[in-house]
Amino acid sequence: MKILITGANGQLGKCIRDISNLYPEYNFIFLGRKELDIVNKEAIRVLFDKEEFDYCVNTAAYTNVEKAESEKEKAFLINEDGVKNLAKQCKKNNTTLIQISTDYVFDGKKRAPYTEKDPPNPVNVYGASKLEGEKALQEIWRKHYIIRTSWLYSQHGQNFYNTILRFVNEGKSITVTTEQTGTPTNANDLAEVILNIIASDSKKYGIYNYSNEGEATWYDFAKEILTQTGQLTQTNLVKTDYYRTFAKRPVFSVLDASKINNTFLKLTVNWRQSLNTLIDKN
Repeated sequence: MKILITGANGQLGKCIRDISNLYPEYNFIFLGRKELDIVNKEAIRVLFDKEEFDYCVNTAAYTNVEKAESEKEKAFLINEDGVKNLAKQCKKNNTTLIQISTDYVFDGKKRAPYTEKDPPNPVNVYGASKLEGEKALQEIWRKHYIIRTSWLYSQHGQNFYNTILRFVNEGKSITVTTEQTGTPTNANDLAEVILNIIASDSKKYGIYNYSNEGEATWYDFAKEILTQTGQLTQTNLVKTDYYRTFAKRPVFSVLDASKINNTFLKLTVNWRQSLNTLIDKN
């Protein structure tokens, strides 16, 4: 089986690469943006003419929530048009497409975990662009999995986890908001989930929510990072109920992962437990 990973130099792409050796029966092709820009239709066509892929996992995305407000065209170019390009080519080549989406497709007004049946209503450009990518894929190609996830972090790249640790190492005091509730999700766990779906060969296509279990505010997450790494003091972490951002965020975006657990056996673990696993490894 041949599997294409786009956006391979992002944190999720790197997490998939980290465990790819556990799947020796698969031939992985990892391509970053320099090797394959998903907004370039011709580049995608040339690649798919040369290689026959069973699966394409699209981890390429515009993910800067703040900048998306002022770079709307770029966000939609990558998150909508790029997905369209991949979906059309995957349809031509009968390649199953796994698209990564986000909890930010929801407006955060619900006070119970979001299921796949809840109507999306994004409150920022990033969420809107990801939702349009979802819609495009659903319209173009039936052999797809859309995995909505939340608050991704890992040992790789720029993310909340690495930022908190960097600030503490630099001796900075950190002010973190309590006004948003979601679920921190270890990108290493998501990488395993994706490869489990591929290994299952279930053909149970559609939208799935996946995050670690439980819920937290960003302040809770920061406190747990510092507690588990033994770096929490009385002065280095400050909570606030208001933190000014350019982009609006959903106040509550916890995802209900019942569907993915019931379809592919139980795949979720508690976010605190998963954070501890990452810290122990690093």
